[in-house]
Amino acid sequence: MVNGLLENNFIVLGTYLFLGSLYLVVIPLFLFFWMNTRWQFMGKYERLLVYSVVFLFFPGFILFAPFLNLRMHGQGDL
Repeated sequence: MVNGLLENNFIVLGTYLFLGSLYLVVIPLFLFFWMNTRWQFMGKYERLLVYSVVFLFFPGFILFAPFLNLRMHGQGDL
């Protein structure tokens, strides 16, 4: 009885950790990469889709905001 309960708890905990890391780490990092590579070439529907997905995964973006940014490289030395 206790063995089955512990095994069930580990499955539930593993599922929570997997979904939490997917929500907070994997998908926001993929979206940062996607926006950084496609920023100049996105169409209006793609941009709308990306903005709506960013809204859904906002906590992950807050987590990585101090380390990553989407600033342009600039014009160099003028």
